[in-house]
Amino acid sequence: MNLHSAFLDQARRRPDSPAVFFGADTFSYDHFAAGSAVVGGGLRSRFGIQPGDRVGLWLHNCPEFITALFGILRAGAVAVPVNNFLKPEEVAYILRDAGCSMLITDDTLKAAMDTFLIDEAGLPTLTVGEFSALPVPGKDFADAASGAEELAVLIYTSGTTGHPKGAMLSHANLLHNVASCQEALDILAEDRIAVLLPMFHSFMMTVGILLPLLTGASQVLVKSLNPPKNAVGELIHHQATILPAIPQFFRALAAAPVPPGLALRLCVSGAAPLPVDTLTNFNARYPVPLIEGYGLSEASPVVSLNPLHGTKKPGSVGLPIPNVELTIRSEAGEALPQGETGELCVRGGNVMSGYWRMPDATAETIRDGWLYTGDMGHQDADGYTFITDRKKDMLLVNGINVYPREIEELLHRYQGIREAAVIGRPDARRGEQPVAYLALVDGEGLDREALRHYLREHLADYKVPRRYHILPALPRNATGKILKTTLRKMPEPATA
Repeated sequence: MNLHSAFLDQARRRPDSPAVFFGADTFSYDHFAAGSAVVGGGLRSRFGIQPGDRVGLWLHNCPEFITALFGILRAGAVAVPVNNFLKPEEVAYILRDAGCSMLITDDTLKAAMDTFLIDEAGLPTLTVGEFSALPVPGKDFADAASGAEELAVLIYTSGTTGHPKGAMLSHANLLHNVASCQEALDILAEDRIAVLLPMFHSFMMTVGILLPLLTGASQVLVKSLNPPKNAVGELIHHQATILPAIPQFFRALAAAPVPPGLALRLCVSGAAPLPVDTLTNFNARYPVPLIEGYGLSEASPVVSLNPLHGTKKPGSVGLPIPNVELTIRSEAGEALPQGETGELCVRGGNVMSGYWRMPDATAETIRDGWLYTGDMGHQDADGYTFITDRKKDMLLVNGINVYPREIEELLHRYQGIREAAVIGRPDARRGEQPVAYLALVDGEGLDREALRHYLREHLADYKVPRRYHILPALPRNATGKILKTTLRKMPEPATA
């Protein structure tokens, strides 16, 4: 069994059933089965793609993304989804590092690609508009069967330092994660999973594409996110039942009138930490459970969720999903008791085989079968995991650990603050000092002394930021995660 054969199994069972709703269009399972056969055959006949070759997938959200993905897999090749927010030179790095034999893109991105095409030695490209010209008359290419343990997707992590790394995910890794998510979320064929986030992201690759299409469910591919009310209108029109999204989207929903006609049974927040105040405000207004989960590309990506049935703990990322283990370990690799803070470590069939062509980084990250995530946190007596921060984001103030997320949660609750991030700045006396970067609600000002007083009521003095910088908006990546690396590189403003 591989990803493509699992999809074909569903397509044979329900050829005419809706697979994707997109604007006014509905695409059946058979549409994508036929399309992937054309693309897979074309990759082999026109471009000479062989099993194991890497094929770049650089597209905006569109139904053709799915056709291309399954076409690549049908050819026995490896899909390399590329962030469409990257600059051409950043895309060029990924294509070179992965050793891509060709690139599938669209006309808009292809135009931007011209700036580095020469450097890529004339890398062959195929646009989605050319898919229809790929059929080879009188010739039907047999599927190139990939084994379950063979590489299926090479997904590049955003990274916090240096270049991104390619996480090697096999067919088995992704099938394992789909099966775990299906069980954890009670996915049925009647479900319609909304896709608002970029499809190149690991969260959407698994939960938005593979989960519905390998279980006989449907995808609601949202055409427009701006303004958010347009996206909500599409969710209502297509009767989406499950909404995986990022905290900012749920924050916007919680601040707006509850729209009539929603068919949602579940909302899942991922890709970035969910502030407790956003969860509280959302749950106070909507009769739909919002549950926070946790994952990372290296784990295909879902690791844990607050349970659909049972206790949900605000501020927690819940319990491990079925057939996945999650423990807290010390620097020495020892399992820590409940309540003690250490590094989150994951084990299961969803864990990648390693980083592409980076044996040292792989050996550092996967030890004794455990994936060391770089995230810090603790577990309570019930086994629920609470993430404190990224290991590299942790500050040392006078030799004492300070976790920025603890400060950020308080800042999010303060009147007038829309976004907050805390980073460390070098300090000759204390080693590091926490510094806060804030974006304010439109029309609001900030009394820094009043804010300091508020924080001192809840935090030890050494944890309270000494400086506060106001920006129009905090820098974020494509899935809404605040880019603290960008903040660290910025010269600190004089006003604090």
